[in-house]
Amino acid sequence: MSRPAEAGAETLIIGIDPGLASLGYGVIAFGRGGLLRHITHGCIRTSPSDSSEQRLQQIYSGIQEILATYKPRYGGIEDLYFFRNVSSALPVAEARGVIKLVFHQASISLAEFTPNAIKKAVTGTARADKNQVQEMVRILLGLSEAPKPDHAADALAAAICRAHFEGPAGLG
Repeated sequence: MSRPAEAGAETLIIGIDPGLASLGYGVIAFGRGGLLRHITHGCIRTSPSDSSEQRLQQIYSGIQEILATYKPRYGGIEDLYFFRNVSSALPVAEARGVIKLVFHQASISLAEFTPNAIKKAVTGTARADKNQVQEMVRILLGLSEAPKPDHAADALAAAICRAHFEGPAGLG
């Protein structure tokens, strides 16, 4: 993690791409005139050899540390979408519960967005593929290359969606 930026008139927003094995996060600054600026991004990874309780604790502690370090005012998280396999949806749902708890304890507003809403906010279309989303995140944040890994890019997209959802007047 890099050090937090001096925000000044900017509002910090964190996006989360929930997962149990790899949880993406991305912090952006949203400034006057709707300008977006990249602060940091990364992943919290847990080991499948650990118990689910240990993995959820790692997510809990990791999110707490990120929130304490960057002090975002708002958050955006990808909503749980339909899974064909319930056994793959349950661990993500558990991770989302832990994430929501940490945000609540930190008194940070967390909005949930469907994957299609996030795609539309970033690319203009709900039918965008992962590469299109990553490229638009790169362009919108002025990055030299698309953010990696994919989960972190998706988290930055969720943060951008939250910024667009609120707009400059709502984030003051």
